[in-house]
Amino acid sequence: MKLPHALCLLALIPLTAFSANEKIAVIPKGTTHSFWKSVEAGARQAGAEFGVEILWKGPLKEDDRAQQIGVVQQFVSSGVDAIVLAPLDDTALRTPVKSAADRKIPVVIFDSALKGEVGKDFLSYVATNNFRGGEIGGTELVRLLGGKGKVVLLRYAEGSASTAEREAGFLSVIKQHPGITLIVENRYAGATISSAQDAAMNLIDKIREADGLFCPNESSTQGMLLALRQTGLAGKKTFVGFDTSPFLLTALERGQVQALVAQNPTRMGYLGVATAVKHLRGEKVEATVDTGCVLVTKENRNTPEVEAVVGK
Repeated sequence: MKLPHALCLLALIPLTAFSANEKIAVIPKGTTHSFWKSVEAGARQAGAEFGVEILWKGPLKEDDRAQQIGVVQQFVSSGVDAIVLAPLDDTALRTPVKSAADRKIPVVIFDSALKGEVGKDFLSYVATNNFRGGEIGGTELVRLLGGKGKVVLLRYAEGSASTAEREAGFLSVIKQHPGITLIVENRYAGATISSAQDAAMNLIDKIREADGLFCPNESSTQGMLLALRQTGLAGKKTFVGFDTSPFLLTALERGQVQALVAQNPTRMGYLGVATAVKHLRGEKVEATVDTGCVLVTKENRNTPEVEAVVGK
């Protein structure tokens, strides 16, 4: 996805500011899902525009804390100029991030929060307003249900700050509506599509009972959808998910998902790198950069606003 040149903090950064020797490590939570491929595209676009080398490496699965810690430590040891990190655990990554700070390597946190103080423990936080994203999903589900019905929330994974914030935002809306009954709210999908499908199958009796469903990220949404298809329930439940992929957008068109809260992962990757570049240039950076999100439905899927985020 091509980003508008008018975006951001970036007009201030001369393209000649860096040589190809400047290295910025970009470390995602995982490398499998469509979301991370879009983040990589944005990061590499920024690298090309600003003349810096992007070193992209992360764990295969989004629950491999040890591997992500090892990747951070590897880049700290090799002496990169900056690190742009999406921590898959808000606590476990604090020590390796401190190691980077001790070596005077600035760290931009993106996508998912890290415990600590922005501006002190790490440089900046570049992400969707995840609580607001959860509110958007909850508001749409309530609207679709007409303010009443039974609802299942299938959470993502413990320790993931971004999805925990989405879940909290979703619940803050749901609990304002006495006509909505939460029949499941403390079950977790796990880090993969397969584990999410298994978790949904283990809840299938509750899902049959439910009127509405919410999942807080790409893998949990896709796993839930596969379970619905497996049991003949696809299209028979009001289902709001989070994130987009070709698979999920096709399901939206088919009426098997009613709405998706879409982040802008390409922009997130771009702005993560851009923030690191700006700091290395000696410019002041924002403590928090909101990369935005939009509700995608079958009705607005082909509007310019939505296509700018999810593509055509």
